[in-house]
Amino acid sequence: MPNTRKPNILVIMADDLGYGDLGCYGNTQIPTPHLDALAAGGLRFTDGYVTAPVCSPSRAGFLTGRYQQRCGHEFNGGATPGATMQTYGLPVSERTLADELQAAGYVTGIVGKWHLGMADRFHPLRRGFTECYCFLEAWFSYLNPQDDPRIIYRNLAPAQKTSAYLTDTFAREAQAFLHRHREEPFFLYLPFNAPHTPLQASDKYLQRFAHVADETKRTYMAMVSALDDGVGQVMQTLRDLNLEDNTLVLFLVDHGAPSHVTPGSNYPLRGHKAQVLEGGIRVPFLASWKGRIPPGICHEPVISLDIFPTALALAGRTVSPNLTLDGKSLLPLLLENPAPGSAPGSNPAPGSKPAPRQPLHDTLFWRMGPQQALRRGPWKLVRSKETPWQLYNLADDLGESTDRAAANPQVAQELLTAYQHWNAQLPPPREPVATTTD
Repeated sequence: MPNTRKPNILVIMADDLGYGDLGCYGNTQIPTPHLDALAAGGLRFTDGYVTAPVCSPSRAGFLTGRYQQRCGHEFNGGATPGATMQTYGLPVSERTLADELQAAGYVTGIVGKWHLGMADRFHPLRRGFTECYCFLEAWFSYLNPQDDPRIIYRNLAPAQKTSAYLTDTFAREAQAFLHRHREEPFFLYLPFNAPHTPLQASDKYLQRFAHVADETKRTYMAMVSALDDGVGQVMQTLRDLNLEDNTLVLFLVDHGAPSHVTPGSNYPLRGHKAQVLEGGIRVPFLASWKGRIPPGICHEPVISLDIFPTALALAGRTVSPNLTLDGKSLLPLLLENPAPGSAPGSNPAPGSKPAPRQPLHDTLFWRMGPQQALRRGPWKLVRSKETPWQLYNLADDLGESTDRAAANPQVAQELLTAYQHWNAQLPPPREPVATTTD
């Protein structure tokens, strides 16, 4: 008998993990078997993007399906408690994905890192989540969390903190959520804070890398391994509860690794966290749904904004009339039937022609103060506070090494005009430029 229950949606997010940190993206030093299995069983995006190269605005874009600049949430904040934390947060005028799915009959939960406001009105339970087990700030201690003065909330009250390694705790809490809600459609947002600083790992994971002489690198590798274990445990719970064939699982990272200060790798991309170069905004992006998404690799640009409309489509909920989304549903990509290792739609049957389909996105945009960028097809226009507009062809220059603006003035001007048109729609940021990139 076919399953008539609405599909479950599980979004797993890592923090500060680099494009080149997973085996499925080319890493040979850190075993990540569970994430690699997720990639092998589903669709791996080579050109998956987020909306900002730092934590909070990136999460705002994902949770609203809108460029976060539209509501002024352009910069980071929340590294430490303070007076500004009463004003800093995702504006309450914005509807979140949790709001929409809750209205569609889903139980909605978050386990992990919030970083979208610390005042009561910004709390996850005020933003569409039914349940939460999370901390609100930018970071938290992994070892002996009970000694960290920050609060981990279980719903609206402080939770009883334990001495367990924090990544393990978040995995267990996610598993418990799945057990509690196995009989009803759910949306679980699981934003692990690993491998964000502070670089801390328990002996269990450090022992896996005892051969690595450099202590900082060994710790980072151990943290990635713990993250991978956590994903594996959650996936095993889906299988144990017979939920895997009715659950869309998405994995992504909030932005690139801060490779200038940690051992995280964004190879082969240029740049790092806090930059709108590829290394700051292109991330590992995976989609898995047993029996529904055939294994494959997709080279079409997608962005975290797309998760919102994808989830609404699965929930059978139309977009609210007063809600304008910037994302596009991923379902045309996810549910096509590519051959293993090919891009979806690129492997038609012999003698047939593939049905024409426009790319999901004509153009993608980024703005974080003086750092601005646009991608259209293979072309990327980008500038920073220190450099003027530069043009790169990502098809043959993934490392953004050769400025093609002088050789392609018409392309550069067309992209600049498109950026200026988009930028003219946006209000100024609500908060001043943050001094922290946490």
